[in-house]
Order: sequence, then C-alpha cells, then structure tokens
Amino acid sequence: MIETIDANVTTVALALTVVLALAIAGAAFRMIVGPGYADRFIALDMLTGIAVAACGLTAVVTGRREFLDVGLGLALIAFVATIAFAAFLEKKQRETS
Repeated sequence: MIETIDANVTTVALALTVVLALAIAGAAFRMIVGPGYADRFIALDMLTGIAVAACGLTAVVTGRREFLDVGLGLALIAFVATIAFAAFLEKKQRETS
C-alpha cells in the first residue's frame, strides 16, 4: 500500500516538474525578450513564484518541512521586491509627467 502511494507521488512529482520546467522556459523567454522593465520584472516575479512551487513540491516528495520555510522566505522577499518596484515605477511615472 505504501509502495503504491510512493510510486504515485513520484509520478505526480515528475509530471509537475515538467510543468514547472515549461513555466520556467516561458518566464525566462519573457524576461529576455520583454519589451519593457515592467514586463521583465513580472517575469522575474513569476520565476520566484515557480521557485516557491518547486520548494513546496520538494517538501512533499522528500517529506522535509525545511523546504517550506525556504519557500516562505523566498515568497516574502519576492513580495517586498514587487512592492519596491511598483513604488519605483510610480515615482518614475510622476517624474515624467
């Protein structure tokens, strides 16, 4: 019974890893090609979201809760960076108008 559950978790984890790899490829493409700074920063924010998902997936597969702490820390840093960049863009827009 437990072996079946482990095999199912491994299969699902492999499928989700492929999905995360496709999302990383799309976000990396937008980050490189993106026409503006905002597009590139949103792609970077998406990459951090994918990294948080990868931390959660790793925590489920390995059974180690420490990966959830890493994911939470990364999410908090990304949140603060997003707020800082939004403030920067707003300030830049006021200066140009």
